[in-house]
Amino acid sequence: MRTEWGTFALILMCYAGWLIAGLVWATPFWLLGLLILAVLAAFHTSLQHETIHGHPTRWPPLNEALVCLPLACIFPYRRYRDLHLQHHRDEHLTDPFEDPESYFWSEADVRKMTDFQRHVFALNNTFVGRMVIGPLLTIIGFARTETRRLARNEPGVRLAWVLHLPGVAGVLAIVTLVFGMPLWVYAIFVVYPALSLTAMRAYAEHQAAENVGARSAIVEAHPLLALLYLNNNLHIVHHASPRTAWYDLPALYADRRQQYLTANENTLFLGYRDIARRFAFSVKQPVGHPYIGRRSQGSQTVRYPHISKAADD
Repeated sequence: MRTEWGTFALILMCYAGWLIAGLVWATPFWLLGLLILAVLAAFHTSLQHETIHGHPTRWPPLNEALVCLPLACIFPYRRYRDLHLQHHRDEHLTDPFEDPESYFWSEADVRKMTDFQRHVFALNNTFVGRMVIGPLLTIIGFARTETRRLARNEPGVRLAWVLHLPGVAGVLAIVTLVFGMPLWVYAIFVVYPALSLTAMRAYAEHQAAENVGARSAIVEAHPLLALLYLNNNLHIVHHASPRTAWYDLPALYADRRQQYLTANENTLFLGYRDIARRFAFSVKQPVGHPYIGRRSQGSQTVRYPHISKAADD
């Protein structure tokens, strides 16, 4: 694997742009600065995702170091890495027990919820709800599960948090001492909107389906949003070939578009405006997983049908 200098340059540009935008806080253009900070914090999570899959170098410790300053602050890199790689066990995609990135609950858990909880999670399954309350629910859920894992001293969890805290301290020091920005402003107007932008991408990328291929969608996004998400909007392409670099995904999709659409049963959105039009205040799928009522048993190797050759073979 070669060093991918374009991705390396994007990481440097992300950090440089974040610093410049932060300095705009002390100028009459502070609102523009906040907007750019939020976008770059969201973009940073896309860059972290790229490093998790082995980019831009062949050395994982170097890739981790390149994105170790967590602009969105919330999630330790190594926890994101471990949970996301677990998510890539595609035979368990959307399973509320096995997929750590699933937004579904088991039917048994739904029955235990109060009416208020069911309404909240149903709202979270609308496009607007996912962007407005989705980040808060994610933070609360993540904090609860991580607290349990820390109490049980699960392997690697404490180390992930120990490595994360100096990075958070560095971000907060820059925000307060260099930008002169109150921490509450950064939390409310940078971190939360960044998580909302990430939630916008994640909202439609998976769905419950019996066919593994149909669990991952395609969003033919505007080029600027595709860049923000490093083409992860072409989500079945990423899942079918997770080691493919972000800049190779569009060509791979263009070359095999009909094969991917056949594999995912034509789960296609013509941009995020299309998603908003269809699901702004409509529940996309139920809170309870429609196919999984109990813990999944066993595993199998998933091969996406109708896709003749994975790009990373």
